[in-house]
Amino acid sequence: MGKIIAIVNQKGGVGKTTTSINLAASFAVMKRKVLLIDLDPQGNATVGSGINKDTLPASMKNVLLQEENVKQATLKTKAGYDLLATNHELILAEVELMQTVHRELRLKEALAEHKAHYDYMLIDCPPSLNILTVNALVAADSVLIPIQCEYFALEGLTGLLHTIEQTQSTINSALYIEGLLRTMYDGRNRLALDVSAQLLQHFPNRVYRTVIPRNVRLAEAPSYGMPVVLYDDKSLGSLAYLALAGEMLRRSESMVSS
Repeated sequence: MGKIIAIVNQKGGVGKTTTSINLAASFAVMKRKVLLIDLDPQGNATVGSGINKDTLPASMKNVLLQEENVKQATLKTKAGYDLLATNHELILAEVELMQTVHRELRLKEALAEHKAHYDYMLIDCPPSLNILTVNALVAADSVLIPIQCEYFALEGLTGLLHTIEQTQSTINSALYIEGLLRTMYDGRNRLALDVSAQLLQHFPNRVYRTVIPRNVRLAEAPSYGMPVVLYDDKSLGSLAYLALAGEMLRRSESMVSS
């Protein structure tokens, strides 16, 4: 049975979509079967995976409104992972869901019968705590939180942790934090060092050892519609995400063995 991981941070520009795309590609390199779910109406994970979001035969909007099932809407990518793509029409689904009974269960119900087909399902969430993000938290087994090491990082994290706790107490008691990932990291920056130290102090067992650096090749890759492991597999960004995937697999294996 696969694991569903929601990649969440209500703050934009922290490397959430970059992490979703490149972690999916890194797991695929390691021969894991992966489904990436683009749950952000901006469709950046779709475009960054090399898919034209304006010509989708089916999308997440159709899945959430129960017009298509997951298998019908899934696309293959050149990076080796499957994709549930998205475009601006997802906003229409969001509006309609607000008037629907049990709206927070739609994604969980859609993924349930397909979970056994994948080792990992990664959900790229929108940069807000809306009904789409709630659907992700209800469907997920765990949450991965990308955090840019800057002044407001810890303040935003407090609100997100509160939302996760609310989800745990009301509808998904099994939900847990997969890990906190430091992104766009520059070890020469004193503020980055200070925030990193605070994260390690407050969440010693949740912060990944792997750090994602600021990297030009990592920033360029989405404009070519590919993960950095395809764009430049020797770049620091590529090596960092491969290291993250390896760290997550080791953690998962140690949890199973214990």
